[in-house]
Amino acid sequence: MNNFIVDTSRQSARQILFITLPLFVTTLFLAGDLGAQAQDDERWVTTWTASPSTMAPMEQDSEALQDQTIRLITHTSVGGSSLRIRLANYHGEQAIDIGRTAIALQSEGSSIQIGTSTAITFGGEDSVRVPRGGVIISDPIRYLVPPLSNLSVSLYLPNDTGFVTAHSLSNQTNYTSLIGDYTTSTELSNAKETPAWSLLTAIDVIDDTGISAIATVGDSITDGWGSSLSGNQRWPNHFARRLFADESIDNYAVINAGISGNRVTSEGNVIFGQNLQARFERDVLALSDVTHMVLMEGINDIGMPTMEGSAPTPAADIIAGYRQIINRAHMNEIKIIGATLTPFQGAVYFTPEGEIIRQAVNQFIRSSGEFDGVIDFDKVVQDPNNPIHLLPAFTEDNLHPNDAGYAVMADAIDLNLFR
Repeated sequence: MNNFIVDTSRQSARQILFITLPLFVTTLFLAGDLGAQAQDDERWVTTWTASPSTMAPMEQDSEALQDQTIRLITHTSVGGSSLRIRLANYHGEQAIDIGRTAIALQSEGSSIQIGTSTAITFGGEDSVRVPRGGVIISDPIRYLVPPLSNLSVSLYLPNDTGFVTAHSLSNQTNYTSLIGDYTTSTELSNAKETPAWSLLTAIDVIDDTGISAIATVGDSITDGWGSSLSGNQRWPNHFARRLFADESIDNYAVINAGISGNRVTSEGNVIFGQNLQARFERDVLALSDVTHMVLMEGINDIGMPTMEGSAPTPAADIIAGYRQIINRAHMNEIKIIGATLTPFQGAVYFTPEGEIIRQAVNQFIRSSGEFDGVIDFDKVVQDPNNPIHLLPAFTEDNLHPNDAGYAVMADAIDLNLFR
């Protein structure tokens, strides 16, 4: 059961709202009708995000939904006293109607905890139309959001949606009802499982302790591919838990802007999203109160072209892409930490030429001085007896870490980078 975490040994200001479940539920609904902070409140911070990936329907896909409810399971980093959500139709073929929306605490699977469901409105209305290519932000609501916990967001889609914008490979089981509006139903009977986070791109909260966000930006290794399904074992999840448990450092929201298969400089399969240069504004700069980011991307620029009959992307091109992201981050007063690319010998797209490029890219990350700091993930997960290979205990496919590998990555991060 995915209940929220309560740590009674730590009574810091950032936890005072989350003492016991009965108090939480009681306060939640007493506060529900008291109104919420304004959209321009400076305390808004993004606690969870999903970067839209699939840009167009695949031939085998049947993505359109009609008279159905989708229930999306999200995992918070920091908590707060109010929330708002963002819905996006970036890649859709037409406007999409949202009939009703609700948020609740997940119980297990598609079920929600009794008494925790609350309606979310848009301009005071239950329904809203999301224009093709558009993004909408909900009305703020008073809702005590627990940290490091699973929330369930339910959207009823009354009309034919056409192709739905989604983060397709979430490594999280989400749910689609058969027919009807089940946004507030405790159980979602006969629901179909789906890996996609559809339409929902961010959840923001208000926290009174001055928390800001660290955006983790990358590909499938940041997205958490290879970790336990629905287990929240990605390295950003582990890192968020580590920050929350360490009293020596202020807490941060840790938000995941990874897309499996994504590249810094180019695009291949439509399921792997726009290149990083194209999506950076949407997936990082548009989020609330991001003050730091960790960039770990480029291994797909090296490996994937070889599966498409081309040469690996040159190191100079990847580095040029990094420099553009560094410039844009600094223009927005965001500190950017570079993370080295991890070993990939034995992966399906490994080549000796690609390994030379990886080493050159990592040398730039480590020694150029252009990043505001460095996290050397390469050194942490490599096999000491064969440094161009992941330690076998940390991987199942010689490319993606497993739960143990992701935990080691998070534990190796120097917290002084964020003090």
